[in-house]
Amino acid sequence: MKRCFGYVRVSTVKQGDGVSLAVQREAILAFASRNNIEIAQWFEEKETAAKRGRPIFNHMMKELRRGKAHGLVIHKIDRSARNFADWAKIGDLQDAGIDIHFATESLDFRSRGGRLTADIQAVIAADYIRNLREETIKGINGRLKQGMYPFRAPIGYLDNGGGKPKTLDPAKADLVKQAFELYATRQYPLRRLHAEMQRRGLTNHDGKRVSLSGLANILANPFYTGIIHIKRTGMTYRGAHERLISPNLFERVQAFKSGKSGPKVTRHDHTYRGLFRCGHCSGPMVPERQKGHIYYRCPKRECPTKTVREEALEDAIIACFACTQLSVPDLAEFERRLATWIAADDAQEREKAWQLRRTSLQDRIDRLTDALIDRLIDRDAFADRRQRLAIEEEAMEAERSSWGDVGQKAAHMRTLIELAHSLVLSHRLADAAEKRRLVEMATSNRLVCGKEVYIERSNWLDEVTDTLDVHDGAPDRDRPRRVTDMK
Repeated sequence: MKRCFGYVRVSTVKQGDGVSLAVQREAILAFASRNNIEIAQWFEEKETAAKRGRPIFNHMMKELRRGKAHGLVIHKIDRSARNFADWAKIGDLQDAGIDIHFATESLDFRSRGGRLTADIQAVIAADYIRNLREETIKGINGRLKQGMYPFRAPIGYLDNGGGKPKTLDPAKADLVKQAFELYATRQYPLRRLHAEMQRRGLTNHDGKRVSLSGLANILANPFYTGIIHIKRTGMTYRGAHERLISPNLFERVQAFKSGKSGPKVTRHDHTYRGLFRCGHCSGPMVPERQKGHIYYRCPKRECPTKTVREEALEDAIIACFACTQLSVPDLAEFERRLATWIAADDAQEREKAWQLRRTSLQDRIDRLTDALIDRLIDRDAFADRRQRLAIEEEAMEAERSSWGDVGQKAAHMRTLIELAHSLVLSHRLADAAEKRRLVEMATSNRLVCGKEVYIERSNWLDEVTDTLDVHDGAPDRDRPRRVTDMK
């Protein structure tokens, strides 16, 4: 009696839970009984035959080449291989004298005619997979263009079946949002954030604690801003699903991850870490405690900027806020002008201005695509820039959708003006984290040159004061706030 291996295969694990494997075994055993063959060992696999590298198939081929069996019995040709590389390995076995049998195919693989028939069927099987792959890709691309994500939903979203957008997961969406917000504070480097999110109960799809790499993938996924980005192709699409976080928050997180916003955390959690840069070399000023004082220094030894005490930064910030702060008469003037603005709000002009910006953005997208077609940039650079433009596009849409009621906008403006009226007091009463957020929001271009500290106020503060024409003691708008000779 001839000893042969039996090989059964299905394409997926889900299929393996059905009856297909059992049916294949029965057909192989019936063929073996009719042809005086003993099945010495079974090899069962739950992998597609379209790709090379099936581990069980490769192990079986190795055992056959070692002479562990006289032949191989397979249910059908398409169960053995659907790619030419693996089919060639099976042909090599036959050439080496190892018999190949197909339980449901009436052909003699040892004859020239039988071999040719098997080769033709193998080509047909490979072509079927190739066509199936193309049709699948067409379907996926069609879904993506509709804003549908045809793959498994990221953590924080739920799958709703084919053709339907993902929806927020009520159990995990808020935790994912918290992860972005905590990381954006720069008080939680990735490992510390990982421990914190595990403590708060963030889990993966299997209900297990989210891993460190899984958390990093969450923070890098623009899906949460309403953007679908396919890494394999580099293509970006606007999703139909509800966004979980704002594009601005996502951009801040990416800047912190890439190190473009200075150190995320220091050992002593200093108040202004990562907010000031050296005016000579543009490097971040690094805080450290020495002899009871906190100093911020440029890490480059050859740089003329050495150290500046935190008290000097504090004085410069308060001086900037004091120059910017609005007086009580300014508030009254603001209320008058705000009432005029509400009465004269022109939605059509606002829409026209937005459309011009949208057209300009689309022009940039078209030029980027042309650059890829003309091979002026590589696909990786295209994918990175296209994703950034998609996030900018989403931010514009968010801005447009937030216009809403003029009264709501007026209330938001009043909040900003109240803040501009009490900047100094708010800063003095705030804790370290609140001070840092206030400085980030109200100032920009924070530099240290030698012993001098330069601070500019944010654009929104300039717009407030310029709109109200605040002249009483206000310095020149075009000059940065500066405090010199800080010791």
